[in-house]
Amino acid sequence: MTIRVGMIGHGYFGRIQFEAWQRLEGVELVGVTEKSPECVNALIESGFAGKVFDNVETMLSTIDIDVLDISTPPASHGELLTKCVGKVAMVICQKPFCTSLSEAMTMTKLFDGSLSKLVVHENFRFMPWYRKIRDILARGELGAIRQAHFRMRPGDGIGESAYLLRQPYFRQMKRFLVHETGIHWIDVFRFLFGEPRSVFADLWQSNQGLAGEDSGLILFEWETGLRAVFDGNRTLDHAADNHRLTMGEFLVEGENASLSLDGFGNIAVRKRGEKQFVPVPHEFEDRGFGGDCVYHFQKHIVEHLVTGSVIETLASDYLANMRIAEKVYRSAKTGRREIM
Repeated sequence: MTIRVGMIGHGYFGRIQFEAWQRLEGVELVGVTEKSPECVNALIESGFAGKVFDNVETMLSTIDIDVLDISTPPASHGELLTKCVGKVAMVICQKPFCTSLSEAMTMTKLFDGSLSKLVVHENFRFMPWYRKIRDILARGELGAIRQAHFRMRPGDGIGESAYLLRQPYFRQMKRFLVHETGIHWIDVFRFLFGEPRSVFADLWQSNQGLAGEDSGLILFEWETGLRAVFDGNRTLDHAADNHRLTMGEFLVEGENASLSLDGFGNIAVRKRGEKQFVPVPHEFEDRGFGGDCVYHFQKHIVEHLVTGSVIETLASDYLANMRIAEKVYRSAKTGRREIM
C-alpha cells in the first residue's frame, strides 16, 4: 500500500514536514501547492520529483491524494479547509488550528459526516521524551503525582528582529504565547495527566515589539490534587546545545520519586530520600525538530491508515486544548481562576 501525500505550503516548518514525509516508508509525496517564488525554488533545489501547483483546486483536480497536509499560517486555514473538505480522505491541518476556537469549531463541524477525516498536526506529544515520561507515569514509578513545572525558555524572542528570519507572522499575532506555543503544553499536560479541572493565568509582554503576549505563568489544577505550572518566557534561554530541542526544562514530582527533563533531552529520576538523579535511558535523534517529533507524528498517521489504529489528534478531540486556551486568556483578563 502506497499512501499518496499532497502538501500546501513549503515555508519554514513546511520544509520539516516535507522532509519527514519523504523519509516515511510506504509514502509518496506527489504534489505541493506553493505560491512563493523563494519556496518554489527551495522545492526545485531539493530535487522534488512530484508536481508543484500554485493553487489547491488545481492540485486536487489533477492528482490523486490520500492525505492533504496543510502547513500554512492559521489565517489561511479556514479558506483552505473549506476548499478541500470531502475531496480527500484525510486532511492534516497545522497548528495553531485556525485563528480562534470559534473558527476551529466551524471547520470541525464542516468535516463531520463528510468523506474527509480532519486531524491537527500536534507534534509535541510525539517528542520521544514525553512518550517515555508517559510510560514511566503509567508504571507508577513516581507514585501519586503532586506537582509538575515546565519552564519554557527558547531564547528566540529577544530584540527588534525576533522571529523575522524564521516565522515573521509571529510578530503580528495578537494572541501569541498561549495560542501559538503554550497550547503544545496544554496538550502535553493532558497527554500526561488527563483533563484539568481549572486554570489560573498571568500573561505579559517581555518583548514590547510584538503584538501579543510572549511570557506567562499558567497554573493547572486536577481533581487528584495535582498542580502543574507552565512557566513560559520566549526571551529567556536555558542550558542546551539546541534551544529548540525541548525548548525548556521539566520537573514532575511524585510521592515516591521526582523526574526531570533537561534541555538536552535527558530524563532522570531521583527516588524519595536519595540525593542524586539517576539517568533513564531512552533513544532519540536530534533531527528535524524536537527529537524528530514531526516524523513520529506522521508515522502515527501512516500507521492509522495502514492498520486502523486510533488517531490521537483528531480535530474533534483537539478542540479541548483550544477550550482550555480560551479559559487561560479569560483568566489572565479577569484575574480569576477559570473552571473547566
